[in-house]
Amino acid sequence: MPTILITGCSSGFGLETAKLFLDKGWKVIATMRKPDASVLPTSDNLTILPLDVTDPASVADAIAQAGEIDVLVNNAGFGAAVPIELIEPETAHRLFETNTLGTLAMVQAVLPSFRARRSGTIINVTSTATLRPLPLVGVYRASKAAVNALTESLAVEMQPFGVRVHIILPGMAPGTKFGENAMPHLRGEEDADYKPLIDGMLARFRDAEGPITHAGDVAEAVWLAATDPSASLRIAAGADAVQWMAEAG
Repeated sequence: MPTILITGCSSGFGLETAKLFLDKGWKVIATMRKPDASVLPTSDNLTILPLDVTDPASVADAIAQAGEIDVLVNNAGFGAAVPIELIEPETAHRLFETNTLGTLAMVQAVLPSFRARRSGTIINVTSTATLRPLPLVGVYRASKAAVNALTESLAVEMQPFGVRVHIILPGMAPGTKFGENAMPHLRGEEDADYKPLIDGMLARFRDAEGPITHAGDVAEAVWLAATDPSASLRIAAGADAVQWMAEAG
């Protein structure tokens, strides 16, 4: 029975991915900063572990408790919607600490085992926001674009060792908690220069029309990456993500 470890499983993409892999009969190690067993079905194949990807001791403890895994999904992330001029240094630091350095820490934690076994799959969840310039998410985009670059280089480095590496690029997902968690960091709503831009972007996210990404789309994309050796390095998740990737070439 293959084993998958997924970070950020308390809601959204991570939660749906954990549910899908449980349904498929996999052993699932679902990690959360604050473990909550109530969000997932009871299963003998499920283990819930505490994990803060920004804490080296927490990363080491989780990997030690997990034991041998076959697939790592780096899904834990943090978002902030704020103009670049106004973003607080602490918020910018947290974006890179969680999204970029947290992913790097998890990758480094599993690679010795994967490389020794000449097998394993690493799946990093980023964003189609990295494919085009968007206002209010510049620093967030930068933190996720850094993961794209890291993953692309990692794929080349791991090819001789039989370790597969993939990037999942979700589109706009208004049904998740991402926007809700990002809003407290917003600045500039009362600034006459920034207010029209902010109001327009908030309305676009709140009243999303046309194709969007659902959490289940990301779970299916992760399933493809985990189970199909021919899957591409970059995988779009969601109808809008497919469209954005096609336009980006």
